[in-house]
Amino acid sequence: MSSRMSFQVALNFEDGITRFIECRPDETVAEASYKARINIPLDCRDGACGTCKSLCESGSYDGGDYIDEALSEDEAAAGHCLPCQMTPHSDLVLRIPSSSAAAKTGAATHTATVVDIKRHSDTTVEFTLSADNREAFDFLPGQYVNVAVPGTDHTRSYSFSSGPGQRHLSFLVRIVEGGAMSGYLTERARVGDRLEFTGPMGSFYLRELTRPTLLLAGGTGLAPLLSMLEQLAQQPPGHPVHLLYGVTSDQDLVHLDTLEDYADVIPGFTFDHCVADPASTACNKGFVTGLMDSETLHDGDTDVYLCGPPAMVEAVRAHLASLGVTPASFHYEKFTPAAVRETAEAA
Repeated sequence: MSSRMSFQVALNFEDGITRFIECRPDETVAEASYKARINIPLDCRDGACGTCKSLCESGSYDGGDYIDEALSEDEAAAGHCLPCQMTPHSDLVLRIPSSSAAAKTGAATHTATVVDIKRHSDTTVEFTLSADNREAFDFLPGQYVNVAVPGTDHTRSYSFSSGPGQRHLSFLVRIVEGGAMSGYLTERARVGDRLEFTGPMGSFYLRELTRPTLLLAGGTGLAPLLSMLEQLAQQPPGHPVHLLYGVTSDQDLVHLDTLEDYADVIPGFTFDHCVADPASTACNKGFVTGLMDSETLHDGDTDVYLCGPPAMVEAVRAHLASLGVTPASFHYEKFTPAAVRETAEAA
């Protein structure tokens, strides 16, 4: 067993709230959760009822003692576990079958300072934060936070473009006319500004890689995939990872140099991009579906992670159906710019 004093366990609840706890190798995850005042579902505490049954999506552990009625052999083989019995052998990510409210917890609010604002183009801005007490805040690559827009009563959701191990927190924002955050970033934002964010949140995060993986990004949906790649740069995957990045116009293309850098340091990582505008100078014109075939999808032996607008998510679903390919798993996050949602609601 590892000599580490404790491991980090991420508890992801049904409502997307994630809480991180420390768990010693000689204590169960349930014990560590209750020490942290997080009341995950629990009844018998001795592996007999199955009330606490969860899904371990990353990491290794000792499953402990339990009866088959609480957790069958097939369930255990599929990664299901009993927090009241399991002890960690590594850091873990658990999907908990209850809401954070039911567990008497919730997302935490943090304060931060703006340390950089980078205008990539007329359509895309990236801002970077230095979080107060950074060591007390963590997230899973792919997750997001709700950011309070300074000077307004609005909040906006943004996925991290930085990795969990990086000191600063970065976010990609598409500039939209009338957008609260767009207005702040293009007109008023200054280095040194203070703001608040709440999180981390979301069930769109990188799981343990057990097969080839396909990453699909639409526009600023590249952000959470950059966070995943940063994680993979620190923990190289044992399987090939391919990214397809699609945008509307040439000015929407960002971080191609960053992707090149990742291709140099992540074993088995490759990427391609396309631009929908027929007047584009890109080699590939059209949509990411035009770059997806049975070979790209390893005939279904692949995990797919997709972040993009709703139309892209539906187009990829339809394309998979037309190819007759069902990926081993399909994780997605779809987003709509807040200014567009507000217009639709007012109509």
